[in-house]
Amino acid sequence: MKLNCDMGESFGSWQMGDDEAVMPWIDMANIACGFHASDPDIMSETVACAIAHKVVIGAHPGYDDKPGFGRRSIPHSPAAIRHLVAYQTGALEAICQLHGGHVAYVKPHGALYHDLMGQPVVLEAILTAMAAMNRQRDIPLSLMVLSKRDNSVIEAMARQHQVNLLFEAFADRAYDEQGNLVARSQPGAVHHDHHKILQQALELASGQVTTLSGQILQLQADTLCVHGDNPESIATIADIRKAMTI
Repeated sequence: MKLNCDMGESFGSWQMGDDEAVMPWIDMANIACGFHASDPDIMSETVACAIAHKVVIGAHPGYDDKPGFGRRSIPHSPAAIRHLVAYQTGALEAICQLHGGHVAYVKPHGALYHDLMGQPVVLEAILTAMAAMNRQRDIPLSLMVLSKRDNSVIEAMARQHQVNLLFEAFADRAYDEQGNLVARSQPGAVHHDHHKILQQALELASGQVTTLSGQILQLQADTLCVHGDNPESIATIADIRKAMTI
């Protein structure tokens, strides 16, 4: 299973995460595009680091909400959603071109990610934007989404737009019985224990996860996310990589 991490989420002199320490251990970097975090200089530094470590680059667009770190849902028309996804993905693509790289996929950030999973109109807008961008690309962009108990609706919409999906799971987030992430506002939503994160990572690699209530849920995923803003999970990335290569 590929490891992915949210990266490049610093902004000016404000630092978030430890990208240089994390990059050698991951396969895919979800790089912030300037709306919820980052700036052109941080984007460039992160892209250069990813390319140096042969890490696949993904755009991590979010709502224009640096004070809320993109975790607050902001109402947008479908057209506005299409524009913000295209704008941010295009900005990262241009930075990638400076370094001889390219964007391979899109993983919406924070509230935008949750909105696409719960609101078909948001997902439709994102897929429409990506389908239009893909018509101009030699290598089409894939969309990274949350693997749930039932992915049939998302799969059908993605097929309609001819957009490939990458299903992800989370090593450091609690799940409910439907395969949804437990809201960060709820107790126990984010795992902070090294052993718990490692245990869940290995469990997900085997195709299942234990929910917050203790139920075993079958869950198939292409890639595993460890959040770059969670110090405990960053410290566990190397152990997850080593365990998955045994």
